[in-house]
Amino acid sequence: MFKNYLKIAWRNLWKQKVFTLINVGGLTIGLTVGLLLLLWVQNELSYDRYNKNWERIYRLTTNIRVNGSSYTSSLVPDPMGPTMVSEYPQVEKMVRLHTWRDIMVNKGHETLQEKNATWADSTMFEVFTLPFIAGDPKTALRDPFSVVISESAARKYFQSTDVVGKMLHINNTADYRVTGVMKDIPGASHFHFNFIMSMSELSDSRGNNWLNNNYYTYLLVRPGTTGDFLKARVKDVVRKYMGPRYQQLFHISLNDLEKQGGYVHYGILPLADIHLHADKADQSTIEPGGNVQYVYIFSAAGIFILLIACINFMNLSTARSASRAKEVGVRKTLGSLRKQLVMQFLAESWLICTMAMGLALLAVILLLPYFNQMAGQHMSIHLLYSPRIIAYFLLLLLVVGMLAGAYPAFFLSGFKPLQVLKGRLISGANTKNIRSTLVVFQFVISSVLIVGTIVIYNQLHYIQNRQIGYNRHQVLVLQNTYPLYKQVKAFREAVLKIAGVENGTMTGFLPTGQYRNSPGFFKDRNLDPASVVTAETWSVDEHYIPTLAMKMASGRNFAPESFASDSTGIIVNETAARLLGFNDPLNKELYLPQGANVASRTTYHIIGVVKDFNYNSMHQAITPLLLWMSEERGSMAFRIKGNNAAAVVAQVQKQWDAMVPGQPFLYSFMDDDFNAIYQADQRTGDIFIWFAVLAIVVACLGLSGLSIFTAEQRTKEIGIRKVHGASVADIVTLLSRDFIKLVLIAIVIAIPLGWYIMNSWLQEFAYRTAIEWWVFILSGSIAVIIALCTISFQSVKAALMDPVKSLRTE
Repeated sequence: MFKNYLKIAWRNLWKQKVFTLINVGGLTIGLTVGLLLLLWVQNELSYDRYNKNWERIYRLTTNIRVNGSSYTSSLVPDPMGPTMVSEYPQVEKMVRLHTWRDIMVNKGHETLQEKNATWADSTMFEVFTLPFIAGDPKTALRDPFSVVISESAARKYFQSTDVVGKMLHINNTADYRVTGVMKDIPGASHFHFNFIMSMSELSDSRGNNWLNNNYYTYLLVRPGTTGDFLKARVKDVVRKYMGPRYQQLFHISLNDLEKQGGYVHYGILPLADIHLHADKADQSTIEPGGNVQYVYIFSAAGIFILLIACINFMNLSTARSASRAKEVGVRKTLGSLRKQLVMQFLAESWLICTMAMGLALLAVILLLPYFNQMAGQHMSIHLLYSPRIIAYFLLLLLVVGMLAGAYPAFFLSGFKPLQVLKGRLISGANTKNIRSTLVVFQFVISSVLIVGTIVIYNQLHYIQNRQIGYNRHQVLVLQNTYPLYKQVKAFREAVLKIAGVENGTMTGFLPTGQYRNSPGFFKDRNLDPASVVTAETWSVDEHYIPTLAMKMASGRNFAPESFASDSTGIIVNETAARLLGFNDPLNKELYLPQGANVASRTTYHIIGVVKDFNYNSMHQAITPLLLWMSEERGSMAFRIKGNNAAAVVAQVQKQWDAMVPGQPFLYSFMDDDFNAIYQADQRTGDIFIWFAVLAIVVACLGLSGLSIFTAEQRTKEIGIRKVHGASVADIVTLLSRDFIKLVLIAIVIAIPLGWYIMNSWLQEFAYRTAIEWWVFILSGSIAVIIALCTISFQSVKAALMDPVKSLRTE
């Protein structure tokens, strides 16, 4: 019986080639989008779940607010992890990671920079599931100056994985012995280390400093231990150990601080939540995380595009009801049951869906590399073969087939045979209204996606062109300049002599960099806790502000040659000046305690106020910032002029090679570093554009099919009108009018919906563009023009038909 259903279904589909092509094409596009998004969502939700004990691993977090200034971080004090293990048997293991900066690794006569490196406790491989190719994971990090490398790193440096016992010279200072080779960390992980070095050679890892946040700390709890229990124990440890030190230094208890509206919170974050749910204000993350909001948005967009394709099928099937009416009447007269007719029409639906699914799978295989590139992912084609994904595919096929075919099946099978065979079948207003409603729904979705695309583009354009308080253009950034050591100032002077170099500064604290430091300053000499301010504090030189073309709001820049006291001078930004509450902050003093010794403090005086500049993503508001004079050799930045940047870079590299031969010359331009901060947003815009295009294409396929059907139904009417003098324009207007009305209704519905969705998205940015009225006019115009082009092609074709032939058709 089922074979017969399929045979008849195939004959009907072959007979109606145009409608079959439209249906298969629309469903193929919808299923391709759905499958790609299914893989992407599955990948986003699977982060860090490759770990055997992922459900029992938590990362400690920091959230501090004092006198209006806040600090959020994934770093916690070095003794917190060991204390949790020693005091609570429910905490089975802990591991700390220290990722201060990139490392330099010697390879023969060449020195290479490695970004993915960390120091870790010896328990690293007991907490995380990182399989070894060689070596013993239990002892690999036990001894000082031990290093475990990834399979990729082993092949890069030794062309083999049999390298246990070999030596690597790291950071131009120490030899590390390779004690293990691990498999490359999976792509769906919040860290991807190629070098994991033993923590034991870091002296501060054995310290007892509860006031410095320097370590990523992960806890593995025993089975049955809940997150609430662990959170309470962390709070107990903070009260017991950090509370007394905090009161000693700041003269206030944690309870009193909370009564004043402040807090010192150390919390937990489940391992599986790090990628999508980490605090966006946290600038200390090991790698940039994802955004759960995008998971929701893109999942919804994919589902809606698939719905548009299903609507095409429903619309075209019901529109062609008259051509199938006699078939239904004859079948019922010969004894066919309604359920048999339903199965027949569902068989047609599933046959179309199966054809579309096959084409969609082929499209996914071909498009996945490009989708990975656009979305910044590393999904493998092998994901398609996993049992879970296969099950999703089959379920998707079943649901889409039922969704697309259910209404047409029950609608067509409900025809009364007597009326059909007497030729009295009338389509009815209800059917037309349903088709109209579905067309409106299609273009509502399409119009919302168009609005979204325009708003995202405007926001990215706003970010690129907003005054950010410094000039990022034509700034050459040299990364990891530590190898220069004592020659760093001589190098700067040598580079300044190169034609085309205007100025240069020596610091790793750049607006587009990752260096961060947030100590607590006091306005009161006696360190009154009510006067403490937590602010970003950057070490810079006197060339920093002019090199980056920043503007002073008041006061002056550092000038150590003229003012010896500038060694204790501070420049604050406007936000910090407001937070400090001084009517005139110039020459006011701030006090910085020296460690836990409250009797020892350094006095600083404010010499200037620099205008606010964005040094975080525009997702966050500008926070308080203090600049002080201190030598920091992590990076250098040079302002260059002219259009021959390549020649300048070549000369700078020549000078570098002369002073530190064999050391890697690593550079970037601040413009590129700035753009990299918004790479995820740019990718969102690119994906949104493609979603909008695909939604419109699918909707237009359906509109094209309906316009073909309408023209066929009104063939005689068109012929009569032409005989009576109707022009081509009159016929096109006649056939297009009803469809354009539906598109206009869709636009009216899409405007408030699009505004609400995109306004919610813009709330993620502290600095954002407004959604102007012209956005909706433009998006509506685009939708109307596309619909007109789609309909007009078939309308013009019908209008140009010979009226004699039209009148002779039956």
